Amino acid sequence: MSENAEIRYQGQSWEFPVVVGTENEKGIDIQKLRDRTGLVTLDNGYQNTGSTKSAITFIDGDKGILRYRGYPIEELAQKATFPETAYLLIYGELPTAEQLRIFRQRLTENSMIHEDMLHFLTGMPPSAHPMGILSSMVNALALFYPRFYVEDMDAATFDQMAVSLISKVRTIAAFSYKKSIGEPFVYPRADKTYCANFLNMMFDSHAKPYSEDPLFIEALNALLIVHADHEQNCSTSTVRLVGSSYANLYASICAGICALWGPLHGGANQKAMETLSMIQKNGWTAEQVIAKAKDKKDLFLLHGFGHRVYKSYDPRAKVLKNLVERVFSTKNIQDPLLNIALELEQLALKDEYFIERKLYPNVDFYSGILYRAMGIPEDMFTVMFAIGRMPGWIAHWKEMHDEGNLKIGRPRQIYTGPTVRSFVPKEERV
Repeated sequence: MSENAEIRYQGQSWEFPVVVGTENEKGIDIQKLRDRTGLVTLDNGYQNTGSTKSAITFIDGDKGILRYRGYPIEELAQKATFPETAYLLIYGELPTAEQLRIFRQRLTENSMIHEDMLHFLTGMPPSAHPMGILSSMVNALALFYPRFYVEDMDAATFDQMAVSLISKVRTIAAFSYKKSIGEPFVYPRADKTYCANFLNMMFDSHAKPYSEDPLFIEALNALLIVHADHEQNCSTSTVRLVGSSYANLYASICAGICALWGPLHGGANQKAMETLSMIQKNGWTAEQVIAKAKDKKDLFLLHGFGHRVYKSYDPRAKVLKNLVERVFSTKNIQDPLLNIALELEQLALKDEYFIERKLYPNVDFYSGILYRAMGIPEDMFTVMFAIGRMPGWIAHWKEMHDEGNLKIGRPRQIYTGPTVRSFVPKEERV
């Protein structure tokens, strides 16, 4: 039996259907609200507004649950590869052995970027942020690979664009790093896996050849998987909003990269690391840091704790914390920032202020420490996030266009500016 919600206003009432998801999530369908009542809803930041129905990712922030297409993130991070996870997100099912073989082969075949794009890359300022380079280069893919118009797209064309983006994004990222340190580009190799290829492009050089490290490859694989999708977040919603205008996939992904760049989104792990570095530099104890974080008059912010969605321990943080402990113990890595992070977590989990506000470590708290151990610099952290999030963005873009009857995103507003005014000639303005 279907449910309805009743809205009353000025002596009138209207009923609107309640939509129920497969995990019993409920929402009021208000698509006809304005037509029937003349009203719109006001929800700054869309914190309580469902912009779409989606079958890709499920999150229960109260219980600390994250699943891709029904698979728990803990299982995928432990048992799957990043290409497998990418295939799952985009096409809805884990690939068969043959499907995975073909998908990996296509990733290898599409790992190179057009040589003319290198002129574009080498023309970037030496001080350019890697995220700025990444967004510019991804948008430029539409110029070098022009079969991108949505209205002309068939399944084969989409498949080619999707695999190209997932493959080329790591090449662009590694090349941007090499440019920033003034070293020659290292081209992708056909004999290496997705993650091994990226690390080789990043760290191989004539002066010091890169020695492949299975544990770091495993760690990178898990990092990319936990970042692969996260429902209707800022950057994913941006991809869908831009794509709703029938903008091509490259332009939509470029917009998502720009949205991810912000310190409140993908840049948060860099902020978390900068915070830990500041704590170390100032010589603050964990007790002092916790006290500063609770002091409303103190401008200090403890980045890496709390999440808009999770009101319990972020499941991605659990995965990465276990991985950090294994990597650091196996390789006997000594990092004072990790010690600071662990002390802060122990205190925060016992502190009533943090418990009451449900401020638990989030994915950014440990991802930066892990990237740092692998030798990846802080200004590349958000780029790493973008590499991982690429299949999620593509999956949402595809889902939106596959549904049919696509409507361009067009939010409403409540106007709060001046009412009608008459133009005053400049000579009479005071």
